[in-house]
Amino acid sequence: MSETASKASKAPGKAGPSGLAGAPDANRWKALTFIALAQLMVVLDATIVNIALPSAQQDLGISDGNRQWVITAYALAFGGLLLFGGRIADIWGRKRTFVAGLIGFAAASALGGAATNEAMMLGARALQGAFGALLAPAALSLLAVMFTEAKERAKAFGIYGAIAGGGGAVGFILGGVLTEYLDWRWTFFVNIPFAIIAAAGAYFVIREPEGGRNRSPLDVPGVILSVLGLVTLVYAFTRAESDGWGDSVTVGLFVASAVLLAAFVITESKVKAPLLPLRVITERNRGGVYLSLGLAIIAMFGLFLFLTYYLQIVKGYSPVKTGFAFLPMIGGMMVGSTQIGTRLMTRVAPRLLMGPGFLVAGLGMLLLTQLEIGSSYASVILPAMVLLGLGMGTAFMPAMSLATQGVEPRDAGVASAMVNTSQQVGGAIGTALLNTIAASATTSYIKDHIGAAASKPQQQLVQLEGMVHGYTSAIWFAVGILVAAATIALTFVNAGRPDMGPVAGSGALDAEDAIPVPVVAH
Repeated sequence: MSETASKASKAPGKAGPSGLAGAPDANRWKALTFIALAQLMVVLDATIVNIALPSAQQDLGISDGNRQWVITAYALAFGGLLLFGGRIADIWGRKRTFVAGLIGFAAASALGGAATNEAMMLGARALQGAFGALLAPAALSLLAVMFTEAKERAKAFGIYGAIAGGGGAVGFILGGVLTEYLDWRWTFFVNIPFAIIAAAGAYFVIREPEGGRNRSPLDVPGVILSVLGLVTLVYAFTRAESDGWGDSVTVGLFVASAVLLAAFVITESKVKAPLLPLRVITERNRGGVYLSLGLAIIAMFGLFLFLTYYLQIVKGYSPVKTGFAFLPMIGGMMVGSTQIGTRLMTRVAPRLLMGPGFLVAGLGMLLLTQLEIGSSYASVILPAMVLLGLGMGTAFMPAMSLATQGVEPRDAGVASAMVNTSQQVGGAIGTALLNTIAASATTSYIKDHIGAAASKPQQQLVQLEGMVHGYTSAIWFAVGILVAAATIALTFVNAGRPDMGPVAGSGALDAEDAIPVPVVAH
């Protein structure tokens, strides 16, 4: 028996559900089904509402100026409360937080579907974001503590990564079908069965390993500073998109967010029980993952936006057809995540999956820089989507797993929250930055070419050409961002190939701060 195991066997109250602290839970694969279902619901919700927004705006009489708040209210609550939600999962218990998040998300969705005015809709969206911030870190940290054997962990994170990456595109299809054939309200109501099934399944099936709770008191100053800092940062990017980067309020918000987040880092380095222990983000591999993942999401969010507009406005696709046009990307993500990533993760170092994965996605993005008004779906968009899906799926899967490796079990929730935070902030930056680049390129193109267009049809053609020129200009930036993500993954991430046995902590490699999960040596 190993030394750690022998200590564990003597420690009272540390036995897991099978009687041994390190023994895997027999129901862990069933539990994965419900965790994956909850993750799918959260990711779907991020895009499904975009499709329904025009109809909801008309029904509820929301002005064009306030329309963006339907998206922003969710983004601010979700992005601002993620670290708090992750720490709540560590303190209160991941299963309990997960189930509470699901029930709250279902109630908020019911409120959104039944909304009769603007205030009710915006309140429901903010509540969805708040409960999503409880739910998302709890889901990822449950995986981190339930799957500790390297091969099983690879398979579990492969499934999770495929859903995290491809769920957004499924939202386009589902949103289009529900809006076109039923009513926009169903884009909210559809969450309720997802949440009820996932919550009931989680309650009866998930057995959270004991001994991983964080018994420290909650770091209240850290909570306040992180919430204010992240909300201000996400709002600054949202405002930059609508009011411009030079707007005095936008600049003020960026300065305020920098001050608040700097104060947060200083506070965390001094308090006894920090909300986000700096050891979680300063460890080289995790820091590399958070940074490269955030950059990749910047590129992906911009792409979703441009391709949706290109297919619907330039090509005249319906919302449903647009959703189906994204299917090859979902297929690519599933193959990349569950086949390539899962099979190679236990054989090669994570950076050798992440770096090339981001580069393959960058190659797909490079194809999209060739977009023109008359480009055919089959010759340009289809191969680009397949490459993007394969690349992102292959890179996301080891990134998700590595982000929670080497973390003390008591920090698993907040480490998971950092993954969600890097994605959320990346999404806000991607939408604002790439939109601004596209808008400015479109404006200058139209200004240069509109004079030569005499008739109205010619002017409309110039406007469409300007729009496509704007998209391709922004996509060039996205290519550069993916190359930067690949470079960071290849240089920062230096973790070796995972061992074939149980991994330390919630799956550690060799991090100094890992507490090994006690195991019995046969």
